[in-house]
Amino acid sequence: QVQLVESGGGLVHPGGSLRLSCTGSGFAMEEYTVGWFRQAPKKEREGVSCISNKDTSTHYADAVKGRFTISRDNAKNTVYLQMNSLKPEDTAVYYCAVDYVMSYQAMCAPPALGMDHWGKGIQVTVSS
Repeated sequence: QVQLVESGGGLVHPGGSLRLSCTGSGFAMEEYTVGWFRQAPKKEREGVSCISNKDTSTHYADAVKGRFTISRDNAKNTVYLQMNSLKPEDTAVYYCAVDYVMSYQAMCAPPALGMDHWGKGIQVTVSS
């Protein structure tokens, strides 16, 4: 059974950092394109960062470039999202998703739909 579980969310002050983890079970995550998405209240789900399954190519939304870093640990079947210099506008529920066929560019392009599997999401709140 394929499962994705996000962890590492929580409450952080502006300027702080969090590292989100997306751990897969029931499949080899290294064979899949992986993406992080977020959805704030009353807003559509958007792509934050995606990573290729073929090489180290990555994509970042303009809003997070230079602050967020996506990476893989294939031995742990996990993809991370390191989030630094967090802002209140980063507050959202963060989801990870995987797809066997989709490219990392296509995965991060709107709309955030059509991926093979999704996690249940985790809350990130940036507030003083």
